[in-house]
Amino acid sequence: MAKQHKAVALISGGLDSMLAVRVLQEQGIEVEGINFYTGFCVEGHTHAIRNHDKDKQKRNNALWAAEQLGIKLHIVDVIEEYKDVLLNPKHGYGANMNPCLDCKIFMVNKAVEWVKDNHKDGFDFIITGEVIGQRPMSQRKQTMPIVAKESGADDILLRPLCAKNLPETRPELEGWVDRDKLYDFSGRNRKPQMALAEQFGFTDYASPAGGCCFLTDKNYSDKLVDLWKGRGSREYEMDDIMLLKVGRHLRPKPEFKLIIARDAGESKFLEGYRKQFVTIQVVSHNGPLTIVDGDICSDDFELAAGIVARYGQGRDAEQVEVQISESGKELQTIMIKPLPSEKVLEEWHV
Repeated sequence: MAKQHKAVALISGGLDSMLAVRVLQEQGIEVEGINFYTGFCVEGHTHAIRNHDKDKQKRNNALWAAEQLGIKLHIVDVIEEYKDVLLNPKHGYGANMNPCLDCKIFMVNKAVEWVKDNHKDGFDFIITGEVIGQRPMSQRKQTMPIVAKESGADDILLRPLCAKNLPETRPELEGWVDRDKLYDFSGRNRKPQMALAEQFGFTDYASPAGGCCFLTDKNYSDKLVDLWKGRGSREYEMDDIMLLKVGRHLRPKPEFKLIIARDAGESKFLEGYRKQFVTIQVVSHNGPLTIVDGDICSDDFELAAGIVARYGQGRDAEQVEVQISESGKELQTIMIKPLPSEKVLEEWHV
């Protein structure tokens, strides 16, 4: 009997990786998925935290996609290893703090390592949902060979959705897959993928354009750069990644910034950080919980309290009562008039 060949697919949870898997499943290839968790993924976090997003689906799209495809999914934590990719990208950044080409090389390389570590399971090649011309940095015809070479995948890396625009890979040359049944998608037009999704019966899927990484978002990238500048170091931890996704960030002084919850959901989330940070909260009116990231001295308490008061229901009051705590214990209570100038506050927004 002919051997049934096996592939491992990089699963982001977006439409393209789903399609790439189904294309090969249609050819009888056994596929398992792998998802590398960097901490910067958009999905789930903000939808789960904010009241504003309470009607949006709260799911891990990679797990959900694997379920739709009927495949096993391996989720691998690469948070620590990914730091070097973000901090020292060989190929530089995209429009924001996104090291997209280095990121793709890293992900495929990790898949190569995983295949070697699981050699007993008999995986023959690696597939991705990449499409030429879809991403300005990592998915260009010139960069496709760079990813294959620098990741160490070489000719066992197959991109089913654009394979006909690329040189034949080993799975095609060996006859493991039928090249004629692969695709020649290119460019940023999503209609071919959406038509194929309809053909396969995929009616519910993540945003067709993908974009699952916070590092491609200008606002998030600006906050990350500000964090590094404020600390004088480009180090970060998982808590930093999460907190950059939450609240309004204002830096009234170089030494500290305020993270002000935007709704009750975010206030509840920030409650979990009371023991780690100085916190500020209006107690005479309803208002958001705020944490102070950095070093704040008692001389700056009134400034910080006035800013926080501006974002509560007492913003128009003559005075409000503001409580400042550290490690969950009250430090000081201040009666203060909320700062009135939106223009001044805008200057502090990160």
